[in-house]
Amino acid sequence: MKSIMVDMDSVLTSGNFSKILEDYLGYIPDYKNIKNYYVQDILGDKKEDFFSKFKDIDMYANATLLPDCYNVLKELSKYYTIYICTDYIWREIVEFAGTNLKNKYNFLYKQLDFINPKNFIFTADKSIINCDIKIDDKISNIEGAETKILFTAWHNKDLTKEELDNQNIIRVDNWKEIRELLLNKRSKIL
Repeated sequence: MKSIMVDMDSVLTSGNFSKILEDYLGYIPDYKNIKNYYVQDILGDKKEDFFSKFKDIDMYANATLLPDCYNVLKELSKYYTIYICTDYIWREIVEFAGTNLKNKYNFLYKQLDFINPKNFIFTADKSIINCDIKIDDKISNIEGAETKILFTAWHNKDLTKEELDNQNIIRVDNWKEIRELLLNKRSKIL
């Protein structure tokens, strides 16, 4: 059975961090103009104050799965071994990573009841994961896979089709496209 590594933030869930950031700022930043993977970099000299408050917030307390994610993953699990692989370390407050790990685990355990918790992988270095298919919003996290799927996010939206084609990367915008790609076109892609 082929294996799939699926990222969590901005692939399974969306908006958790940005909602907290927006509440802190008191307005919604113009995400269309943010190119950096680390959206918190827009805070500049307010970053330390933000993270002093953020460290105590459960970012997943009110999080939800993206539309169609649950059903598509459940369907995929009949044909593939699914691993959820997520980074839990905040580069600004590394010492509080354990709290984030616990919150991520609890969210995954409750929301993805059909995936064995032994298939939850918490690491800051996804290059060590060897799966046939990798689905992530960050290009460096999908390297090494036979099938590399880039989930569209604010920080990768400007990558051109030509740039992605040169690296054999397939872009998807939602979970219905993943279903089409990995279930309906299974024999063509793999």
